[in-house]
Amino acid sequence: MEPFDLLGRLWGDDAMAAVWSERATIEAWLRVEAELARAQAATGVLAEADAEMVARAASVDGLDTEALWDGARNVGYPILPLVRAVAARLPDGPDGRVHYGATTQDIMDTGLALQGVRALDRLGELVRTLGDALERLMDAHRRTVMAGRTHGQQAVPTTFGATLAPLLDELARHAGRLRQVRAEIGTVSLFGAGGTSAAAGPTAAPVRRELARRLGLAGGDVPWHAARDSVAGFGALCASVAATCARLARNVIDLGRTEIGELAEADGEHRGASSTMPQKANPILAEAIVGMSASAGASVSALYRAMEVPQERAAGEWQIEWQVLPRLAWSAASCLAAAVELVAGLRVDEDAMRANLDADGGLVMSEAYMFGLAPELGRELAHDLVYAAARQVRRDGVELPEALRRQLTERGLDPAFAREPLSPADYVGDAELICASARDRWHAQRRLIEEERT
Repeated sequence: MEPFDLLGRLWGDDAMAAVWSERATIEAWLRVEAELARAQAATGVLAEADAEMVARAASVDGLDTEALWDGARNVGYPILPLVRAVAARLPDGPDGRVHYGATTQDIMDTGLALQGVRALDRLGELVRTLGDALERLMDAHRRTVMAGRTHGQQAVPTTFGATLAPLLDELARHAGRLRQVRAEIGTVSLFGAGGTSAAAGPTAAPVRRELARRLGLAGGDVPWHAARDSVAGFGALCASVAATCARLARNVIDLGRTEIGELAEADGEHRGASSTMPQKANPILAEAIVGMSASAGASVSALYRAMEVPQERAAGEWQIEWQVLPRLAWSAASCLAAAVELVAGLRVDEDAMRANLDADGGLVMSEAYMFGLAPELGRELAHDLVYAAARQVRRDGVELPEALRRQLTERGLDPAFAREPLSPADYVGDAELICASARDRWHAQRRLIEEERT
């Protein structure tokens, strides 16, 4: 029995959980056994009638799973008791053709490939949904001016759309990585006990190619029993996708602080409520995403230990994957699903964004004033003048243009430049171009995805 997972119970993605469920895992192994028999019949290794009997017997229906796990606990692996359970359903002759020429890891790794492809398809679906939602939000706010922030402090003006563009660009790159990892993880394994296919003899390669065709996987003539880089790459992608969601969530948390108030999660009766503070509306979705992402990031490091397989077979390293990999995929999908919900209900307070531009006496425009003075005074003198004016703003409570006029006058310089306050809306640089570029890259990835699906 596993411990109760509160975070997963509240925000876990059921579709991804189904990919890695007990039944789905056993079904993946049995499908490999069934199609192996059919592939061997197609290449003359087994009689077609025997292969069909094996394939029909390789069904999870009626399987005594408790007996399977009892046997697996004794053997250390589940395939021997699974094969015996399938063989017991067959008459003499066909019962000796189950699992013919294969080894345990062939079946489990090929089952993993099938589940990995399904998991990546689910992640791809969620990435597309989140990307489309982010694109709409970005486009709606490509001209919504707000304070850009560095090191937790106001820096220069930007637009809310421009702050979302890098997140959309990350998702576009993730979409490309999903296709690459899918091609790597979706590879059949059928190389026998020591990776040489000796038991299969000269039929090894033809059977392997036919099995790959039947399962919709890639083939290959190099064993990957001990080469786990593709598995680690799958896990790393899951952790990276979760981290992108966490970056979005972290921004919602930070910009939703009472003192900032620019963003808020969806409203609702008692949503995010405190048991003792009636005013609270905590950012519950964003917090869940941060928590699940942190767990994924910590877990992925275990897969690099799983790559340390000695010689031709793991001695404990493989078992790391059994626990870590399904949870990484589940965490990534759960983060994405929560992020989709977060974006769909996100409330953007444009009035607060405008008001916060003046929160520090207009100092968010310091760089604009500096570069306005730089052509005449030189960059360094302009920097020093605006720096002195900024200190005066914070010391005396005056606005930046007034403080700068005083600095210019004290130095015998023309104060006319600072007479008319500069507008933050006129100092957002390439904000719209940034949004357009992120949108174009996203659309390009979407076209590639649609082309591959058709």
